[in-house]
Amino acid sequence: MPGDWSRYWRSADMPLEAMYAHFEQHVYHRHSHEAYSFGVTEDGAQAFRCRGGGHTSAAGMVMAFNPDDPHDGHAADRLGFTYRIIHIGPGLVAAVLADLTGRPPRLPLFAEPVHRDPVLARDLNRLHRGLLGGVPALRRDELIAAAVGSMVRRATTGPVQVSAPAAGARAAEQARQLIRARAADDVSSAELAAAAGCSRFALNRAFVAAYGMTPGDYQRQLRLRSARQLIASGKPIGEAAAQAGFADQSHLTRWFSRYYGITPGGYRRALDVPG
Repeated sequence: MPGDWSRYWRSADMPLEAMYAHFEQHVYHRHSHEAYSFGVTEDGAQAFRCRGGGHTSAAGMVMAFNPDDPHDGHAADRLGFTYRIIHIGPGLVAAVLADLTGRPPRLPLFAEPVHRDPVLARDLNRLHRGLLGGVPALRRDELIAAAVGSMVRRATTGPVQVSAPAAGARAAEQARQLIRARAADDVSSAELAAAAGCSRFALNRAFVAAYGMTPGDYQRQLRLRSARQLIASGKPIGEAAAQAGFADQSHLTRWFSRYYGITPGGYRRALDVPG
């Protein structure tokens, strides 16, 4: 779209990705990431919904999303916003914390999706600029350690707490397992309801309560993640679309852009994948 631009970077040897972008018209569809995601708004303001509430990240503020934390996003006004975002896999966060503390790590939980913290913003910006600037591996690792340490010290509320699921959550989990097992297949709502042992209406309500999105959106997100992995491995975009379960390449492109702010072709070019 006119006025919108983005640059994407992905590590070849660790679960680490980064994007630098300016959006005026782009609207993110509700989605989540497998990784911890930390964005720093550089200019303008981004409005989004997360965890049942509306939020705005203005210049200098930090957005913090836990893995599989559903959110959307769009410019808060016609001038748009510019931001830097980093996606860090939970395994990498755990490894860094183990090095920093010398103890078995407990993955952190970020309770608030927006923070006004100049020190945290500084450390994230340094890491982001280093990644896109191609710093040497040793410097990259130092920046990662500083950013993760800063995130945990300044924004976390403690380790993730796991409690026994209620009946609705158990039904949602049963449906989720079926969707994950058959992500590329055309699974019907009746099949999901039968697997969960409840009505389609009850399942949809329980699924949204448990995972922040409908079963259909969840399946599409799994397909997009699969397509990303296939493209990164060198698979042609059309083949990646078909293998991941999309009707065709244009269908993949439309949803890829809505979720990630970049086209599959742009993502391929950012990774320097041949073909």
